[in-house]
Amino acid sequence: MSRPFRFGVNLLEPASAEEWRAKCRRAEQLGYDVILVPDHLGMPAPFPALVAAAEATERPRVGTFTLNAAFWNPTLLAREVATTDALTGGRLELGLGTGYVREEHTRAGLPFGSPGERVDHLRRTVLELERLLGSEEHQPQAAQRPRVPLLIGGNGDRILRLSAEHADIASFTGARTAPGSTTGQLTPITAEALDERVARVRKFAEHRAEPPELNLLIQMVIGTEDREAAVQPFLELVPDMTVDQVLELPVTLLGTLDEITEQVLARRERYGFTYFTVLEPYMEAFAPVMERVRGL
Repeated sequence: MSRPFRFGVNLLEPASAEEWRAKCRRAEQLGYDVILVPDHLGMPAPFPALVAAAEATERPRVGTFTLNAAFWNPTLLAREVATTDALTGGRLELGLGTGYVREEHTRAGLPFGSPGERVDHLRRTVLELERLLGSEEHQPQAAQRPRVPLLIGGNGDRILRLSAEHADIASFTGARTAPGSTTGQLTPITAEALDERVARVRKFAEHRAEPPELNLLIQMVIGTEDREAAVQPFLELVPDMTVDQVLELPVTLLGTLDEITEQVLARRERYGFTYFTVLEPYMEAFAPVMERVRGL
């Protein structure tokens, strides 16, 4: 039996205290289950933003989506996680990834390792957080026991194996970093490629009594009566893809309310995704879809 649907919104834009509280309350009003904050320079600092989100709302959980592990020392991160979980009343979900924007590391004066080195650091971070936050001696203590739920994001084999071994939630962006990009430009992967990636994490998690929840980051939600016309501007970014291939991309939702609803249900049926995250610009557009699919 499928898990119930969950829906998150990733809030990207810095705001004043009043504006931040207002948009968090709006996310709650629209029915989002999780209010999320990314970890990029130029965007809100994750942990204080999440504490403010929790103070402004009552129901939604709050989470990082996702922390750039290379920015963080694991011992200091454990302190942040435990404090934030305590201050949010045990509503925190911790999302971790390797980080993929070389330019940000340069600006911060931090090394940007090879892909393998960044995965190594992510693994060390996960293991150290488990050790520290699982200890009764660690101070401060997180509110949630035995631990804060862990989301790991990424598509590579080593990341998927790490998710299968340690994560409560395996998150897929449905995209890869564009070759040669230093700014984190992403290129989407095909529906068939995502089939293979999801199958891989399921294979890695076969030993678990309960596999990780599967999350998909949706990059675009566009309500339209003409789906082909709506994707025309996007075609310039993916010149090697046809219109039909772009329309089939798992990370895009385009069409009427009925069509987008069917697309969400189809992604659950095909891949097993039950937790969907949308970006802040699409928070309002996606809300009627959530209402339609709840309970289905």
